[in-house]
Amino acid sequence: MFFNLFFLFFILSSLIPMIKQRNLEMNRIRLMQQFERKRGSRFISLIHRQEALSFLGFPISKYITIEDSEQILRAIRLTPPDMPIDILLHTPGGLVLASEQIAHALWRHPAKVTVYVPHYAMSGGTLIALAADEIIMDENAVLGPVDPQIGKYPAVSILKVMQTKDKNKIDDETLILADIAEKAVRQVEERVYNLVKDKIPEDKAKALAAKLSRGEWTHDYPITCDQLAELGFPICDKLPKEIYDLMDYYPQPPQRRPSTQYIPVPYFDRKDSIG
Repeated sequence: MFFNLFFLFFILSSLIPMIKQRNLEMNRIRLMQQFERKRGSRFISLIHRQEALSFLGFPISKYITIEDSEQILRAIRLTPPDMPIDILLHTPGGLVLASEQIAHALWRHPAKVTVYVPHYAMSGGTLIALAADEIIMDENAVLGPVDPQIGKYPAVSILKVMQTKDKNKIDDETLILADIAEKAVRQVEERVYNLVKDKIPEDKAKALAAKLSRGEWTHDYPITCDQLAELGFPICDKLPKEIYDLMDYYPQPPQRRPSTQYIPVPYFDRKDSIG
């Protein structure tokens, strides 16, 4: 009897997370379909965060991968040339190859492409955002630099070693890394310039490409809407409510004690509620 109860408990414990996950996915699809009907567009989400997916509840961290680029390129191929594309970005970045493939495919799409950033789109996520015709960010959301990383070091930092030390005293491995770093910086700067040159004046396009790719900031530096506007890239800070609603269906894995809590209802001016 005890063994049967234990077995039943184990089965239920395994199924409940799967049922919850399925319910989340259904709600996501429902909201996406509503947004597509409202906008007459193809809606794509690229959201990377920890999520308890397995029945054991282990959180899985995600970033932009080749699988992501394959899926998004397929979605773009299935979209008519005259249909707009809306893409929700929430990502710390990822593989340069995958990010550049996605960015190039969005840039080539004939109809309008709009990117929504509710919280952050760093590194490769920024590259994808720059490919859009319009970026709509929350007023507190950020993008990030796209300076390439060679192994565990920023490419621009490797190049500075070459500028400050005698080449005869630098080991062969560092010299090889410096050669790769120089190519990587040049390639990324050229890619950013090509993505934005038709949207802003040429001098601002070159300045933006250099700032984002040549290591003026650390790789995780948060670039705000105001800073992007100063660089000449137009940003709108009014996200549709549906974007926030959709993000609610991508929860972090539950913890024993929540680190952040609030009453999840909008508050209005207190004076409006006084009778």
